[in-house]
Amino acid sequence: MSATSEIHDIMSRLGVEKSAYTGGDTPITSPVTGEEIARVTEISAADTKAAIDKAHDAFKAWRDVPAPRRGELVRLMGEELRAAKDDLGRIITIDVGKVTSEGLGEIQEMIDICDFATGLSRQLYGLTIATERPGHRMMEQWHPMGVVGVISAFNFPAAVWSWNAAIAFVCGNSVVWKPSEKTPLISLACKAVFDRAAARFGDAPDNLLTLLIGDKDVGEVLVDHPRVPVLSATGSTRMGREVAPRVAKRFGRSILELGGNNAGIVCPSADQNMALAAIAFGAMGTAGQRCTSQRRAFVHSSIYDEFVPRLKAAYQSVKIGSPLTTDALVGPLIDKRAADGMAKALEDAKAAGGTVTGGEEVDAGHSGTYYRRPAIVEMPEHAGIVCEETFAPILYVMRYDDLDDAIDMQNGVGAGLSSTIFTLDMREAEQFLSAAGSDCGIANVNIGTSGAEIGGAFGGEKETGGGRESGSDAWKAYMRRATNTINYSRDLPLAQGVSFDID
Repeated sequence: MSATSEIHDIMSRLGVEKSAYTGGDTPITSPVTGEEIARVTEISAADTKAAIDKAHDAFKAWRDVPAPRRGELVRLMGEELRAAKDDLGRIITIDVGKVTSEGLGEIQEMIDICDFATGLSRQLYGLTIATERPGHRMMEQWHPMGVVGVISAFNFPAAVWSWNAAIAFVCGNSVVWKPSEKTPLISLACKAVFDRAAARFGDAPDNLLTLLIGDKDVGEVLVDHPRVPVLSATGSTRMGREVAPRVAKRFGRSILELGGNNAGIVCPSADQNMALAAIAFGAMGTAGQRCTSQRRAFVHSSIYDEFVPRLKAAYQSVKIGSPLTTDALVGPLIDKRAADGMAKALEDAKAAGGTVTGGEEVDAGHSGTYYRRPAIVEMPEHAGIVCEETFAPILYVMRYDDLDDAIDMQNGVGAGLSSTIFTLDMREAEQFLSAAGSDCGIANVNIGTSGAEIGGAFGGEKETGGGRESGSDAWKAYMRRATNTINYSRDLPLAQGVSFDID
């Protein structure tokens, strides 16, 4: 069966209207086979504004629904995701090029965040605060914000939406979602799954979830619209530099998940088998197209000549090919632009004295596709192209002698998303996690840079944007805080002992 036929069968099973993926003017091509698999209709900027207004009306109805009741809708969404997991995972494989286990893993992540958000709906706690005034009580409450805009990227086309949407819904907000133009099919499927959950729920307002398939103009409306108080945007640092000041100009709140030039340090005491497996997945998984992909490795000089050849052997043995017809662990790059970027980065690395292993084009039997063998590049110094993020499976490897120097090199890039250290030395591990250690939003010990769990807040510092999504108390970004003081006495004492007597 062709990828086109399979996509159409799956979309039909999920209840997506055929016209949504066959009747449009914009062609969608699978990076796995190079064939056109769908045609979608893009929304105009003018219609986007009208859609946001309708989403605002939905918010006004939804904010009055008790939070545990809102959690019931998200619980039902999780049930529908479980029922559709195989189909949704297959769409991601065809639409994005992820291998089967990674496509299914992304849907599992969506199920997990629904479970988390359902519990959260009964835990939107505020504090009771000690007050200096007798006969008074001071407390804080958390209230919904309004319309939450979500701009997601191609590499996690469903999970990132769910991180935002599940939390936003239980917090009492409506959601307007603009997916990547490269991967709109999974968003159509997720919308159908949500609509089934909403039908079972019974009284969810219309337009609680709005899907906007469109180009940059649509995203700009979301960025600038005054009725979108919260905007979560996932993409490049370049995109974030445009989005952040525009949202700030209208005093909106942005949750930015931008670039990541993630590193791992391999210490003399490291469990080398563990480090090898973690780095291999971190650097090669999803063909290096994760924001948390490992892109740099600092290996201690005492073990470099033992460890790096083993890593090279793993790279040479990994299978690259179609995730639809093979058991390959590495699928295609998303498009020609990504392949060209990889080739240019490798050229720059060679010009700077790097030694490249891998990086060759792999013939997967499909024209118009971009399969590449992951590359290891041994670099003489931490400079130039090493300090730039290339969204492709390139791992730059460098020696180090002193841990302080390795940490400085790890921190010496613009991005600050994910990091790790492989060591059995408690002092090294604790130093890495201390204020003098990694400056990233995610700092790990003896696990890879990628594969974050939904229970922790996800995001990074510096050019990664500073936003947090998913677990912990990231929910607070989707709500507004109100500090309340109630006077139940017969007097009116002022704070700080101020006296203001009126005759």
